[in-house]
Amino acid sequence: MVLEQILNGIMLGMVYALIAVGYSLVFGILRLLNMAHGSIYAFGAHMALFAVSVNWGLPAAFIFAIITTGILEMLMDSVILAPLRAKNAPNITCLISVIGVSYIIQNMLMIVFDSTKKSFPKLFDFGNVTILGVTLTSAQISMFLIALVFLAVLTVIVNYTKIGLAMRASRENAKAANLMGIDVRKVVTFTFFLSGMCAAVAGVLVSGYYQMVYSTMGTEAGLKGFSAAVLGGIGVLYGSVVGGVIVGVAEALAVAFLGGSFRSATAYIVLFLVLLIRPSGLFGKDNIDKV
Repeated sequence: MVLEQILNGIMLGMVYALIAVGYSLVFGILRLLNMAHGSIYAFGAHMALFAVSVNWGLPAAFIFAIITTGILEMLMDSVILAPLRAKNAPNITCLISVIGVSYIIQNMLMIVFDSTKKSFPKLFDFGNVTILGVTLTSAQISMFLIALVFLAVLTVIVNYTKIGLAMRASRENAKAANLMGIDVRKVVTFTFFLSGMCAAVAGVLVSGYYQMVYSTMGTEAGLKGFSAAVLGGIGVLYGSVVGGVIVGVAEALAVAFLGGSFRSATAYIVLFLVLLIRPSGLFGKDNIDKV
């Protein structure tokens, strides 16, 4: 029973990790909490639903959702955040702006796709697999593997490519990076695109797992992803992954032993307990400017 819930939690936790990484990418460079990330996650799921509805097929729908969601994040930065940064607007102004964007996206989804829950096709169905005596569905395994591969690719991009080096340099000191010939604006734009891709992949995987899409689906998922990012140490990518898995496992165990009514509260209870002991998160630095 316990092992089954732990495995279920790990499968779901990898999706929370994807959402958390999206928060950490943006925060790592701009020290900005992208509170529109949950709505962008819902946008990605709806883009996949649209592509499926016009008979593009699931692979094409997946790619379409990733690209359009990444572009949406880039537009949010270039149209709203970049002008604010150019005017040296305080972070609170940028934070309020992205919260406003979140509501705009959510309401646009309600207008275009309506506010009802809509059916989404199952992504994978190749039977069940038994691991250590625990039966896992093909949807769970596929969700875990796709999230794992995407996180691995993201890690390679950030740590072993030129653009990744530019991202890390911009994170440490944007002014010095500019002086060294790095176009920080392009780096920030690319970072927002990656963040949008993370949200889209998570949105499509969760939609395929639960076979359901609705306009406010990003509210709770976004908050859980944010909790996972803070839990692991926001701005630290591997911390976000660990935080996501912890949140997923804690949620699964809470549902099993305390009931479904404790599902939503679990992430925040774990977060509070960890932050009481280590305010910067599990892998975060005491100095928030050094991540």
